[in-house]
Amino acid sequence: MHALLTPEQARAVLDREGKTIAAFARQHGLNKNLVSDLLNGRKKGKRGEAHKAAVLLGIKDGVVAQ
Repeated sequence: MHALLTPEQARAVLDREGKTIAAFARQHGLNKNLVSDLLNGRKKGKRGEAHKAAVLLGIKDGVVAQ
C-alpha cells in the first residue's frame, strides 16, 4: 500500500506529470468539477464517484470497483 497523499500533494503529482484536472478526469471517466472539489478540500470522497476519484488521486485508501 502506498502512503496516502494530501490534496495538495495529489495536485503536485498532476503538475509533475503535466496533466490538467480535466485531462485526469477524462482519463478516468470522472467529472472534472468533482476532481477539482476533492483537490480543493470541498469534498471528502466518501461515496460513489467521489470515492472513486479520491482513490485514483491517491488521497484515500480504498478499492475502485470496475
